[in-house]
Amino acid sequence: MDPSLYLVATPIGNLEDITYRAVRTLGEVTLIACEDTRQTRKLLEHYNIGTPMVSYHEHNEKERSADLVARILAGQSIALVSDAGTPLISDPGFRLVSRAIAAGVPVIPIPGPSAALSALAASGLAVDAFRFGGFLPPKSGQRRRELERWSASTDTLIYYEAPHRLCETLADIVAVMGPARPVTVAREITKRHEEFLRGACAEVLADLSARDAVKGEITLLIGRGPASPEKPIPIPCGGPLRP
Repeated sequence: MDPSLYLVATPIGNLEDITYRAVRTLGEVTLIACEDTRQTRKLLEHYNIGTPMVSYHEHNEKERSADLVARILAGQSIALVSDAGTPLISDPGFRLVSRAIAAGVPVIPIPGPSAALSALAASGLAVDAFRFGGFLPPKSGQRRRELERWSASTDTLIYYEAPHRLCETLADIVAVMGPARPVTVAREITKRHEEFLRGACAEVLADLSARDAVKGEITLLIGRGPASPEKPIPIPCGGPLRP
């Protein structure tokens, strides 16, 4: 393949959720840079791909980015993958892409699964305007400030959340945005125990609070806030319009 950096989206659960182009790319590049080689190895073995791997994660990305770009400039082709979904979306990769662009290296996206967009499409909430905020802050005070910041937004809000913090986060949404604010909790998307909980935040919180535990990968969506009041129609300087 041409010496380039390929951003390859991989399955978020079901291993069949990968494009033909992604499989071909992973099989033809010189090297695959992955967040966790053990996780990526499962995918490669499933598709009988023997391409060498190298780790690329938040603890080594600064040094590894320079090495990977140097390899591409020397003629190698490299694919970047995350543990699941589209690289860089709440995952490492920004430094590598920035360095590659600065060095004149072609950066080629190989599109595919995204938990945020998959959850949005099936959420039942408005999709015409949305905001992805990554992971919410782990502490309640910081989390409430984030929620207050976007409370009046007319966009659907999308966040990733840890399962053990989900009920606390829903309680914060109730406190900041009100018990009737519509939410969707998408759990284990594309996996065996896939589940969508939709409804008023207080109702979804009551459902989850009654369970022994909440497990799995969580995408949390918050419906848009109250519509902004209509702006008055400006009157021309010469006075009101006459029929």
